[in-house]
Amino acid sequence: MSKNKMDYTIDTIGSIKICQPKEGYRFSVDALILANFVNLKVLNRAVDIGAGTGIIGIILAKRYPKASITMIEIQPELAELARQNLSLNNIEDRARIICIDAKEFNETGFDLAIANPPFRRPGTGKISPMEKKALARHELSLTITDIVRIGQRLLRHRGRLYMIHLPERLTEIVRIMSKHNLEIKRLRFVHSRLNTEAKMVLIEAVKGGRSGLKVESPLYVYNEDGTYTGEMKKIYKI
Repeated sequence: MSKNKMDYTIDTIGSIKICQPKEGYRFSVDALILANFVNLKVLNRAVDIGAGTGIIGIILAKRYPKASITMIEIQPELAELARQNLSLNNIEDRARIICIDAKEFNETGFDLAIANPPFRRPGTGKISPMEKKALARHELSLTITDIVRIGQRLLRHRGRLYMIHLPERLTEIVRIMSKHNLEIKRLRFVHSRLNTEAKMVLIEAVKGGRSGLKVESPLYVYNEDGTYTGEMKKIYKI
């Protein structure tokens, strides 16, 4: 893919370099928070459903040097950027990007599946005129049900599905996961600041898991003066 310097940027997040479009799809802090939520001691095989330019998979590859990371991305332009990012971060030997509709991906036996999915239903909120951004924000190609079905199919027994989503859709997510043999084990709510409503919720579910839920202490993104909290600064030090 030809790359126009006016159209793409190479950004540095801690020790990671990410090539991403100057306009359209760009990863957000949600991806960093979600990757940080993973707390496995050992990871062998992971799959990122809807990888974009690869930020979550790259973070996992850095944190788990012995893990094999598979990233699935339906949009060819983003998949090609993700391939470049594997090279930029020297992880081509243990990470791969597959350009395919995740619903058609058939490998199984993963320890971990992770998704930073579109949050909005079609018809809610403003849909971006740019296709890449619209697919990233609205459920045009991947719904919650799709992600849960895909995760359940790809994971081994006792494998874990990680997701970040809107708190307003949590009850819907609980119902869907329950139908697909995924038991939610950990929740953590993300707030912009102290004394504000939660803006996101982090979810960990176990395939074939027993009942029992842990709600962790909230994550606050900003201090009252608008600076990042101490925990957020640590998250950025990848």
